[in-house]
Amino acid sequence: MAPSPSSIAELRHEIHGVVATPPDPRYLDACAVFNGLSQHRPELVVQPADAGDVKTAFEYARTESLPVSVRGGGHSVAGHAVGDGALALDLRRLSSVSVDPRQRRARVGGGATWRAVDPACQLHGLALPGGTFDATGVGGLTLGGGIGFLLGAFGLTLDNLAAAEVVTPSGEILVASDEDHRELFWALRGGAAISAS
Repeated sequence: MAPSPSSIAELRHEIHGVVATPPDPRYLDACAVFNGLSQHRPELVVQPADAGDVKTAFEYARTESLPVSVRGGGHSVAGHAVGDGALALDLRRLSSVSVDPRQRRARVGGGATWRAVDPACQLHGLALPGGTFDATGVGGLTLGGGIGFLLGAFGLTLDNLAAAEVVTPSGEILVASDEDHRELFWALRGGAAISAS
């Protein structure tokens, strides 16, 4: 059953970002993905402004019994970024990129693409092992392994993941790394062998 207009109005009041439904142009833009053959239509689109908005969106989806799809760069060839009848989380507003040249680390938002990451790194003479197509989302490529031009020298993108801020479907906001929430970090990196400490 589709969410009621009143429940969507309440969600709009709680979200700092954007809640879009048809025929809002932001809704149509979020439904358009790399694979033009993918024509999925969610019940609504949430463009979160922060992790708290993601948490609120998950809570709303649970209350309304909606599945959730996540759109980073929208580059999933199979069209998984947008689901029919779902709440689509469009992360493109979470696209900040900052580089710490001393630590040789980049902090990248869940909606960023390599088009934003590569120049930010190059300003400091650095490169992040990423993809081969600049419109690809950093999050999706990383969680999928991350095959790119620097694979031979520096490994997969996920081999270079130091930590990830994750909003779980239950609404917890966690930072997973080798030190904290190690099992989640292990799972994010594909469930490969984990070293004992």
